[in-house]
Amino acid sequence: MCGIAGILKLDPSSSVQEKRLFAMRDTLLHRGPDDAGIMLAGRVGLAHRRLSIIDLAGGHQPMANREKIFWITYNGELYNFRELRKELKSKGCQFQTESDTEVILQAYDLYGEDCVDYLRGMFAFCIWDRRNQTLFLARDRIGIKPLYYHVDDDEILFGSEIKAILAANANGREFNDVILPEFLASRYTAGEETFYKGIYKLLPGHTLSWSADKGISVKQYWQLPSTQKPGKLRHRDYVQKVRDGIEDAVRSHLVSDVPVGLFLSGGIDSTVLGAIMAGMMEEPVQTFSVGFNEGSANELHYARLAARAIKAEHREIVVTPEQFFAALPQLVWHEDEPIAFTSSIPLHMISCLAKKHVKVVLTGEGADELFLGYDYRYRATLWNKRLGNLYSGLLPQYFRGIGANLAHRLPGKLRRYAERSFLVLDNNPDQLFFENFSLFRQEQRRKLLSNQELFAGRDLFARYMDYFKKAGDDFLQCMSHTDIQTYLVELLMKQDQMSMSASIESRVPFLDHKLVELVAAIPGKHKLRFWQTKALLREAVGDLIPKEILNRKKMGFPVPVSAWLRNRFWSVVEEFVLSPRTLARGHFNSVFLKSMAQEHRQGKFDHGDRLWLLINFEMWQRIFIDGEHPDEIYAGKIKSIHEADTDLYQIAAASVY
Repeated sequence: MCGIAGILKLDPSSSVQEKRLFAMRDTLLHRGPDDAGIMLAGRVGLAHRRLSIIDLAGGHQPMANREKIFWITYNGELYNFRELRKELKSKGCQFQTESDTEVILQAYDLYGEDCVDYLRGMFAFCIWDRRNQTLFLARDRIGIKPLYYHVDDDEILFGSEIKAILAANANGREFNDVILPEFLASRYTAGEETFYKGIYKLLPGHTLSWSADKGISVKQYWQLPSTQKPGKLRHRDYVQKVRDGIEDAVRSHLVSDVPVGLFLSGGIDSTVLGAIMAGMMEEPVQTFSVGFNEGSANELHYARLAARAIKAEHREIVVTPEQFFAALPQLVWHEDEPIAFTSSIPLHMISCLAKKHVKVVLTGEGADELFLGYDYRYRATLWNKRLGNLYSGLLPQYFRGIGANLAHRLPGKLRRYAERSFLVLDNNPDQLFFENFSLFRQEQRRKLLSNQELFAGRDLFARYMDYFKKAGDDFLQCMSHTDIQTYLVELLMKQDQMSMSASIESRVPFLDHKLVELVAAIPGKHKLRFWQTKALLREAVGDLIPKEILNRKKMGFPVPVSAWLRNRFWSVVEEFVLSPRTLARGHFNSVFLKSMAQEHRQGKFDHGDRLWLLINFEMWQRIFIDGEHPDEIYAGKIKSIHEADTDLYQIAAASVY
């Protein structure tokens, strides 16, 4: 895992300033503490920070081919680089190193921009063609590795993280407020836009090329396969294919010249990875888990059970709420945008623990989206759709309107459940799947946002619906395909940035693109059977997992932030949601904000996730827009958090067996 950055001046007579390139590179120090390099040649500059995983001695970057025509700066791992290297050598390519970096260079020399079709792994890279004066950027199919860029009349900037672009572009810190409605609904942006005007994401499965005669060209080189027609294969055939595919993915992801460990939650996904790893490694698997003292947010019992089953060398930490909040400002800096999910913080902390023992970890990310593992999100939505079809077919619109009015008048929880059902919602994906799972619902967004013009001419769910429609006619698969290309991409950015904040590499075997292509084409009825989620995965790997884990209810990395904000850490809400400094920004309706916060404090309604998002948004503004240092975010405001001990190597309760 590494950090990459670069500058291309569009005027061939211009030159890249060395100090700008150094600033971009060294703001990514955490991504690559082992080595650093730059290539500076007139109008172009490439930069690299290296975390050495493959060919520790010979993988220095930026790297050039033998003739010094092609230069590359690359972040990621190719799991088929040895096989591809043999193929390239058979076609006459000559190699100077044992690194996967050089394999990409030689593949580009042979296949041009189509080289991405031959790469199996996670990657984001840039190749400068000195002879033809062209720039080529590429991002892996699923979006495991990040890549951002900025284009203006003078230059192209790119980097693994937004902060690298900001380091070279002093004018890039302008908030892109048009994304606010989508942010409030989804917690993130699904398309190319970011929180910064003029800075964009290169989307998964896309490339960007530039030449003087053609300018910028962004192309999609890969997309999820459509669902197979029912009846092509039997259920037991899919079970065996999935088992073989998972084992192959894990085997390929163990390729490394440094120790490999596992983040173990005690759920099905990480437990099966551990079981397969144990059968492929000579040494015991090193596993790492994180939990909280609150029983409702502690899965450590299951993690220990899984660790014992695979005879792992297991370590774990228990995080206090003081440590959780103390780490938050620095982690907002690492993510470059407001942190969408509370699980980012424990993920960073478990990464810090793992760093003491390994350099690479495997994680179970992606299995829920592939195998339909979210109970309420997938199963309940499917039944909402089915019952909605029946309901709308039996009752005329007039009577359905009466039913909706009655649902709004129900008390408490009954009303909230009814308002999220076919009784109130239109029977289409916009309502049943997208709006229904919005953090701030449509009415709340309109009450919260001060600038109502942000809603004009902007369809919040247009990109989501585009992915949904392209998946075919299988409703379950449409939900899965949409989440893989939107929600999962945000989870992967969390995974990348929180592991890299501790300078370790995280790998996601369930998202090996060969396995993704296999599972994404399997009809949804094989994955969600009757009332059971992940049915296909459970059958494929059930013999590897303790029954207590196989049959347990999914917890989903819970963090008790709602309770913390209601009681001991109400002062965080006061400072970052309700303070005069926050309200003076004018983004939100102060009356609605205060009412919502008080509802949460008094226990009338759980707004914990909403307050969390707003806290992060304000912290992000203070750090990236106002220029406040993360270490000063709490200073003089919330003393107990500012002075909390965040040295996890001292405070973590680690156990080994």
